[in-house]
Amino acid sequence: MFRGVSGGQRKRVATGEMIVDPKKTIFMDEISTGLDSSTTFQIVKCIGNFVHKMEGMVLMALLQPAPETFELFDDLILLSDGHIVYQGPWADVLEFFESLDFQLPPRKGVADFL
Repeated sequence: MFRGVSGGQRKRVATGEMIVDPKKTIFMDEISTGLDSSTTFQIVKCIGNFVHKMEGMVLMALLQPAPETFELFDDLILLSDGHIVYQGPWADVLEFFESLDFQLPPRKGVADFL
């Protein structure tokens, strides 16, 4: 039945099935596993557009997102050993870590630094 369907296409369908449900909150864990950065960007952008229109919320865990995908998020929650170390807009996260004497190394993306 799934012959000729890529992993990315299957993930898109599964994601679509999740957001059709009238829930206001969606939890997603590592949806980018096995996907290239372009496909991940497209999926995250689509989910973001949908959530903004429906006034909902998505809590999504991603490992090492590409810079353009990282910038699609409104807010971040960063955890360390199960504790929240930062919660707020992604645009403010560097300032927060700089206040703790952590500096973004040259030629390193924010998402990789975090």
